[in-house]
Amino acid sequence: MELLFNFGKGFPALSEALTEAGCDLTLNCWQLPNSGRRYAGCIADFAELVRQPWNAHRLQQQLARTGGRLIAIDRDAPWHKGLRRRRLWWCSLLKPADVYATHSMQGAGRFAAQDVYLPNAAWVSQYNLGTVALEQLRDPAWYRYDVSFLGNLDAVRFKEHRQRVAFLQQLEEQLRRRNISYLFLDAASLPTAEQVGIIQRSRINLNYGAAADYGKQRSWGLPERCYGIPACGGFLLSDARQHAATDFALGTEWVEFSDLADCVNKIEYFRNDLAAARAVAEAAYAKILATHTYAHRARQLMALFDVTCTVHE
Repeated sequence: MELLFNFGKGFPALSEALTEAGCDLTLNCWQLPNSGRRYAGCIADFAELVRQPWNAHRLQQQLARTGGRLIAIDRDAPWHKGLRRRRLWWCSLLKPADVYATHSMQGAGRFAAQDVYLPNAAWVSQYNLGTVALEQLRDPAWYRYDVSFLGNLDAVRFKEHRQRVAFLQQLEEQLRRRNISYLFLDAASLPTAEQVGIIQRSRINLNYGAAADYGKQRSWGLPERCYGIPACGGFLLSDARQHAATDFALGTEWVEFSDLADCVNKIEYFRNDLAAARAVAEAAYAKILATHTYAHRARQLMALFDVTCTVHE
């Protein structure tokens, strides 16, 4: 399947999965190439599409002549990477995408004729068990940390993470009082192998906040760590997200907290009951491999194209 793949900053997890599924990708091209190839369509970053709606509209029309479709992927709803409301308004009028594929259904129905729920996923070629067996993670002596968080902690440069940093600072005080060990680390420059090692050596891995949160309006969607942590065999404790119930069985594959006090209570509970934590972690691990890898997302996207317009697969 021939596809245009327009992500200026790249989306390696998805491009890898599409390539492994047999797609031939032409990168970052907003003009249909005059190459003699017949493209099934284009998969594009929604934010990039919104910034150049007329180029996107032209490409949409070019693709339509041969049965192709333009799919816009939004991984940052409802914040939309800080795009200006006027740009979003123009996009809602022009609808330069045929399909709006989003990790959060907030605001769906505005930007394309068809909306598709496309959650984040686990990049399992990078985030996986490696040489560690699930049985090892059932051993209390295995762990170095009771609680960890890996993610963006730069609240000066990224104002959307101020609430996260403030929450973790309050949580630190509570954990110190209870002699609960923790590691909260900005993972911007941390190699993937080290991230996986910390996840697997932590009894409890936290998720709090997301770049897609828009002030007091929290994104319904789940950040990638909510899939990557279970893919490594880690136990995840997350803030509440509406789409958690869409992707996981609450209580058995997913555990969430409502506020600081609830977070502390659940940390204490799962710190003292490793078997309960591991039961959830292993159920989530199985769910990830069954439905939440980028290979699954690639197949979902490929099914949205009319394969009869392609020259080969």
